[in-house]
Amino acid sequence: MPGHHPHLYETLDDRFRTGKCASGDSKLELLYDGTRWAEGPVYVPAGRYLVWSDIPNDRLLRWDETTGSVGVFRSPAGHPNGNTLDAQGRLVTCEQGNRRVTRTEHDGSVTVIADRYRGKRLNSPNDATVRSDGSIWFSDPDFGITSDYEGHRADSEIGACNVYRVDPSTGEVTLAADGFLGPNGLVFSLDERRLYVSDSRANHIRVLDVDDDGAVTDDGEIFAACVGGTFDNIRFDDGGRLWAAAMGGGVHCYDPDGTLLGRILVPEIVANIRFGGAKRNRMFIAADTALYSVVLGVTGPPHLPVRR
Repeated sequence: MPGHHPHLYETLDDRFRTGKCASGDSKLELLYDGTRWAEGPVYVPAGRYLVWSDIPNDRLLRWDETTGSVGVFRSPAGHPNGNTLDAQGRLVTCEQGNRRVTRTEHDGSVTVIADRYRGKRLNSPNDATVRSDGSIWFSDPDFGITSDYEGHRADSEIGACNVYRVDPSTGEVTLAADGFLGPNGLVFSLDERRLYVSDSRANHIRVLDVDDDGAVTDDGEIFAACVGGTFDNIRFDDGGRLWAAAMGGGVHCYDPDGTLLGRILVPEIVANIRFGGAKRNRMFIAADTALYSVVLGVTGPPHLPVRR
């Protein structure tokens, strides 16, 4: 079948094929090999480059799409994990080691967005997403303080692993959602009315309702449980399908109704994925020691969600 490559894609539901999810490149492209634990890829359209994290090596790396070259974007970098862009195209980084969320300004300076909740130090921010109202939402598990490998071993001051919201006007850090064992990746639905959060320790994705004012209005429900692997970060495509990095299980693709449609098979442990490239149809995959990409038959969403 043209465009269908069974050695790269595993189809579990026919919608994976008919939705063009299992079409595109016939193999993964290796962009870089040499990280200790790769995470947090984010594509910067204006510069046609990708920034991603190498947590144990305490550095942010930069891959140039025009030349294929790789260099160090920043080191030391606070044992960085998840990265995203705000509406102004500035880099937002979860620094596990420094236990904070920062923004890299256009002049290169670094601004602290959040480092405490009610006076207590955060655990180790993991992943962040920006809503179209300018608020920044981030997960705060304790992964970076359980050992010195990905941060600095310490006790939790908060005593829980939560999801927080940073107010765009005041900078106040408020509790957005709790009750997680190990909150990890988080992303808004395309209409921003639902927040999806992967819980790596519970190994499921929880979905919560969000009102027009940006407040979570319920305790959520289970969207999907991971079969094969452990959930890490999650992304939507512009068709509303949810793609999940499943450590040990490749990249999983879910229909909006929660059905697992299929997988992209990856030879290493997948930690983080991101759509990018000129047409937003190139998936970048941070996997263990390497950075891969694959151009797909589906397209990622716009940089920021469109309010409906």
